[in-house]
Amino acid sequence: MWERFKDQIQVFGRSLLLPIGIMAPVGMLMGLMGAFTQGYMIEQFPFLGNETLQLILSSIQQISSIIFDNIPILFAMGVAYGMAKHEKGIAVFSSIISYLVLLMTMHVYLTATGNLADPEAMGEVGQGVVLGIQTIRVDAAGGIISGLLAAKLTDRFYRVQLPLAFAFFSGKKSVLILSFLFTIPIGLLLPFIWGIFTRILIAMSPLLMNQPFGAGLYALLNRALIPLGLHHVLSAMVRFTEAGGVWMIDGESYVGILNAMNHVLFDLGPSHESWGRIMPQITPYLASGQMLTTLFRIPAIGLAMYHTAYKQNKQIAKGIILTVVLTAFLGNITEPMEFSFMFISPILYIVYIILAGITVIPLSLLNVSIGYIRGTIFDFGIFGLLYENTNWINLVLVGIVNFVIFYFVFRYLIIKLDAKTPGREDVNRDVTLLNEKRYGEIAQLVAEGLGGKENIVEIDNCVSRLRIDLKDQKIIDGEKLKDAGASGVFFPKKNHIHIVFGPHVEFVRNELDDYLAK
Repeated sequence: MWERFKDQIQVFGRSLLLPIGIMAPVGMLMGLMGAFTQGYMIEQFPFLGNETLQLILSSIQQISSIIFDNIPILFAMGVAYGMAKHEKGIAVFSSIISYLVLLMTMHVYLTATGNLADPEAMGEVGQGVVLGIQTIRVDAAGGIISGLLAAKLTDRFYRVQLPLAFAFFSGKKSVLILSFLFTIPIGLLLPFIWGIFTRILIAMSPLLMNQPFGAGLYALLNRALIPLGLHHVLSAMVRFTEAGGVWMIDGESYVGILNAMNHVLFDLGPSHESWGRIMPQITPYLASGQMLTTLFRIPAIGLAMYHTAYKQNKQIAKGIILTVVLTAFLGNITEPMEFSFMFISPILYIVYIILAGITVIPLSLLNVSIGYIRGTIFDFGIFGLLYENTNWINLVLVGIVNFVIFYFVFRYLIIKLDAKTPGREDVNRDVTLLNEKRYGEIAQLVAEGLGGKENIVEIDNCVSRLRIDLKDQKIIDGEKLKDAGASGVFFPKKNHIHIVFGPHVEFVRNELDDYLAK
């Protein structure tokens, strides 16, 4: 039962990547447009004041905002798609039905009990207008609930057979009807449950949102949960629920750090009082905290690995290390580097997560206020350099300290522990196939390394890893998987393997699906 629960949590965590995957690039676009339409930016770059240009920029910003105005719908669809094992399209369709019914059911409850707040007081009692319906603001949680319900109903009833007289409503259509019916009692119970759940999350919030140490605890937990694939769940909880605090801005409450940041960053700007009051507290949990990892820690670890590589292996190691460093620097994907030492030397990884927790703490003390979710060099340029009052120089100073600490600690420990990091193995991993994008050959090697087609039960992938269920893990050929270019191979449980390919993973997955279908 425990193993099954962990599996479900991992799948749930991966399903959150779908909505986050659209929010990150659109958020960057919205942030850029928002910056260029702010008065302070026009003062610095007068050409931005052109009316036609401002119309274009503001229009793009408005179009982009639709994503963030409908985050619960994104989560409903993403969770339904990620959690359903069968008929994923029906699951997604059912999740929207469920979410709409949920909103209206809670509206009916509020009306019937006389708790429907006046428009000007909605924010104070946790209510709001969603898709034109005044209801309880369950935000992303409402979408997640609908997505989970739709996925479970789909897997359970998509093949159900009804008596002949009702045959038209059998199978997939029954899922839609059941989604409607099952959501009604959930919508009536949710106001009670939501009150309890909110109190629990608020109780957790002082730990995670403690200033200045909460960001350190969050960073430590986030890195520690990566091997289990649960870091996305933690991130979503802090970003979208009361665990990330309830922030009051101009008399209106914003639940979770990302909702608060969106309003301050995109609507109010650096001149508003909330910028100095809120941004330094929440940005260490988002982009500025992640920038320490992608722009400073990962390059420092990479340099330590290169300097400790055996002389005869440095040339090959340089290609591997440079690839994983650039993947983090440009794409915010840190797992290839982390998996390069996580299982080779667990002590290194324990030190890594502890240092990550400690060294993020100064950000809030130094009033670093660089927005958004991702931590790439592009985010630093857009949200750090182009905005005022970000104190980006303080992030650079903290980053340099991080670089020095991580470089010397890793260099010392790699040698002390004789860790077989890239360049220190007896046989080096060949990444020629990955560099040349020969994904078909990689897929064939992976299939052979997994014991052939007949040994593969189910294939899935996340941002950087293949996740494959096997019939028998004893017949795995690890050397072939290394030959395919995998930067990490491990078994989180019996007959279930994770193979790390970094940003190449989706292309490898597609070719592997095609190879197995032959």
